[in-house]
Amino acid sequence: MDASTCPHIASVISTADESGSPLKKFREVVAWEVRRGQAVKNPAKRRKISAPTCGTCEIALHRPFVCLHCSYAGCWKSGHVSAHLKQSRHQFCADVKSGSIFCSECQDFVYHSKVDEIYLESTVAVEEEETRFQVSKKRREPYQVWHPTAEDTRALNNSVAIPCQGRRGLLNLGQTCFMNVVLQSFVHNPLLRNYFLGDKHNHKQCKVEEDCTCCEMDKLFTEIFSDETTAYGPINFLVSTWRKSAELAGYAQQDAHEFFISTLNHIHSNCRGSTNVSCNCIIHLTFAGQLQSDVVCERCRNVTSTVDPMLDISLELKGTDNTIAACLKRYTQPEKLGAKQYSCAKCGKGAQEASKRLSIKKLPPVLSFQFKRFEHKTADKSSARKIDSQIRFPAVLNMAPFTTLGMKSSEKENSYPGPAAMYEYDLFAVINHEGQINNGHYTNYARFEDEWYRFDDDKVTHATLSACLNSKAYMCFYVKRHLDYKPYMTPTYVLLRENEAVREKEKELERERERLKEQARRDRELEDSLLAMV
Repeated sequence: MDASTCPHIASVISTADESGSPLKKFREVVAWEVRRGQAVKNPAKRRKISAPTCGTCEIALHRPFVCLHCSYAGCWKSGHVSAHLKQSRHQFCADVKSGSIFCSECQDFVYHSKVDEIYLESTVAVEEEETRFQVSKKRREPYQVWHPTAEDTRALNNSVAIPCQGRRGLLNLGQTCFMNVVLQSFVHNPLLRNYFLGDKHNHKQCKVEEDCTCCEMDKLFTEIFSDETTAYGPINFLVSTWRKSAELAGYAQQDAHEFFISTLNHIHSNCRGSTNVSCNCIIHLTFAGQLQSDVVCERCRNVTSTVDPMLDISLELKGTDNTIAACLKRYTQPEKLGAKQYSCAKCGKGAQEASKRLSIKKLPPVLSFQFKRFEHKTADKSSARKIDSQIRFPAVLNMAPFTTLGMKSSEKENSYPGPAAMYEYDLFAVINHEGQINNGHYTNYARFEDEWYRFDDDKVTHATLSACLNSKAYMCFYVKRHLDYKPYMTPTYVLLRENEAVREKEKELERERERLKEQARRDRELEDSLLAMV
């Protein structure tokens, strides 16, 4: 039931003061449930936790319903919580697992955006108590709901709202479906969308003279999020790609993953804040993670670890039945190295057998997977064949078992890798390849808000999550459910720009002082000349 049809929840929410309100109790019980869930998963605390019991039948509650006016908790299925509300004349109870609120007077569950906001805020606040960054041991930045400032409100009031849906097809410019599907995945990427729609790179103010991929991205987002409904042809994007990537030039069918990596590199090179080390450009802030490789000497058990950057993960398909979890398990499985492939620095044995295992040390905000459907047995691309095996992938993905921290925790008793919020990802786009290598065609699915759509070049049709999950994926894109915000730090390129501006201003002031001194000297000389003439 919507809040507009339940005046009781609307009346509670309209009250500014939450003290003594059911909303205050709602915050407390949601936080309690999250803490209890984390404690159950933590082996060190598991024995200390007991399940709550029904206040009427005293049966252990695996899904507690709690009264928001007193301390009662009871069964929903047996009707004990409903009976309590009726007898005590209390209005609301809550399902602490889902955050759903039941109104006894309306005899229905009620929905309100404020309730969702409180549930999310309470859940994330508790998760942050136990969560550290994967690389550093610092806590996550506390989650805060965004509220517009006075300056934001003025800007919003003075702006002109444009009716846009963010769902616009792209014209096929001659076997350019490989480009269209990748661009659609960029458009529906929430981090890239917020960056370019936030005017972080304005193509009208860019100083790059030619072939700036960031400018082409800015133009793409401007076109997609406009009131135009006809398909858009990204001609300039294609021409710019041809100029910067000779291997992708021409009207032959290209590989979507190859175009994806190439475009990421081009955006990175044209982006503000782009550096070779610790880059904070939008591409690395969105896609960059860290991959750890651990090599174990079979003789002395010495472990040599190296950490490398990654922008995506390429997974092999084996057999006819594959899941993304099985592919990741194979990807992170230890493999034997040959005697000539490893030299141990500790025991000094040159030809020594060893095992190597990969794990993800740092998860990126957006995870990109490529499934190796095109098998090349020789260097000749024409001899490649396509693997048509079905790959099953979920709408929600937990990456904990495949991280360095998760693997270490699984090997040790009483070790806790942290709450699930650190590892949960939601699917937002899928790229499919239909047909064979030489005469195939790319399409994609993407999520806009809570609806799924299928994009086939210029054709956009409504789809379902089920249709997306049953498609033969070539690439999948997941976004982290709760992003890890760090304390705000002014980017180095901004500091450099500000320092240069200060130095330039000081130089201008020095030049002005020198000009004034020179002018004063000339004035004195002129006065002396006039006095001499008199």
